[in-house]
Amino acid sequence: MIPIEWVCRRVATGSFLKRNPGVKEGYRFSPLKMEMFFKDDANNDPQWSEEQLLEAKFCLSGLTIGQCEVDIMNRSTVAIFEILERAWATQNCTLVDMKIEFGVNVKTQEIVLADVIDNDSWRLWPAGDRSQQKDKQVYRDLKEVTPEAMQMVKRNFEWVSERVKLLLESQASGRVVVLMGSTSDMAHCEKIKKACTSYGIPCILRVTSAHKGPDETLRIKAEYEGDGVPTVFVAVAGRSNGLGPVMSGNTAYPVINCPPLTPDWGAQDVWSSLRMPSGLGCSTILSPEAAAQFVAQIFGLTDHRVWCKLRASMLNTWVSLKLADKKLQACSI
Repeated sequence: MIPIEWVCRRVATGSFLKRNPGVKEGYRFSPLKMEMFFKDDANNDPQWSEEQLLEAKFCLSGLTIGQCEVDIMNRSTVAIFEILERAWATQNCTLVDMKIEFGVNVKTQEIVLADVIDNDSWRLWPAGDRSQQKDKQVYRDLKEVTPEAMQMVKRNFEWVSERVKLLLESQASGRVVVLMGSTSDMAHCEKIKKACTSYGIPCILRVTSAHKGPDETLRIKAEYEGDGVPTVFVAVAGRSNGLGPVMSGNTAYPVINCPPLTPDWGAQDVWSSLRMPSGLGCSTILSPEAAAQFVAQIFGLTDHRVWCKLRASMLNTWVSLKLADKKLQACSI
C-alpha cells in the first residue's frame, strides 16, 4: 500500500471547510478538487502537496513513486469518482466526495487500486440534501450511540445496498443496426459489432442495397423504427454509398456512414459519404472501432453503463500512453 489517501471532492463539506475558512458548504468544484493525505495516525493524517509526495520517493515492490505514478493515481481517482458519480446520479443521489488508496502489483510493478470502495469511502446525499445523507457520516455525527441510532445507521446502509443493485442492472437501453450493401463487407461490419459489444450495446447486422432495392431498405428502416427502441443506424457501403444518404433522408434516428474504403478507389469513393445534399445530417467515420465509439457516445448521454465504459476506456488509453512515454524516456537515458 502506498501510504497516501487520495480524496476527490465535488461539493465542499466536512474537513475542507475547516481548512478553508470562508468557503461555504455546498460550493461545487468543477473540475473536481483533488487532495492527498499522508497516512500517519499519530499526526492525524496530515495533508500533503504533490511536491511532498514526490520528494518522499516511496519505493514499493521495486517501483519508486515518481511523477508518472503520481499522475496515474491522480487521473485514476478522478475517473473512478466520475464513474461512480454518473451512476449514482441515476438514483438522484449526489456523490459529494470519495477517498481511495493505491498500491503496487508485486509482479508487474503496476499502480493498482488497493481499496474497497463502500459506504465508508464516500459521502452520499440523496437529492443533494445533506440532511438525507446515507453514508458513514451519519454514525460520526451521532451525539450518543443508542440502539435506535444504530438501527438508523443500519437502515441507511441497507438503502445504499439496495440502490447499488439497481446501478448494476445490465439491461441495454438501445441498439445498433448495421446495414451493409453486400456480404463482401461482412468483415468490416463484424469489427463494428465487436466494438459495440464491448460497450454493452446490442448490434444487429443486415444486408440491403439502397441502389438495388430501396423499397427493402426503407422497409428494414421502418421495422426498427416501429418498436420504440432507441436505434443508431450505421451504413456500410463501398463504391457509391447510397445507404447512408437514403437512410438519413428518411429517418430521424442517427445515421453514421462507415464506408469500407479500398486503396485503389478509396479517395474517389469517400466523397459519396461526405458530399451530402442539404437536409441530410449523417456523419462519416472511416474506422469501424471509431464508429462504434461514436455510437457509444450517443447512447452514453442517457445510459450510465455505456458512459462509464467509455470513461474507463479513456482512462486506460491515457495510462497506456503515460507508461509508454515513461518507458521511452528510460530507454533514452
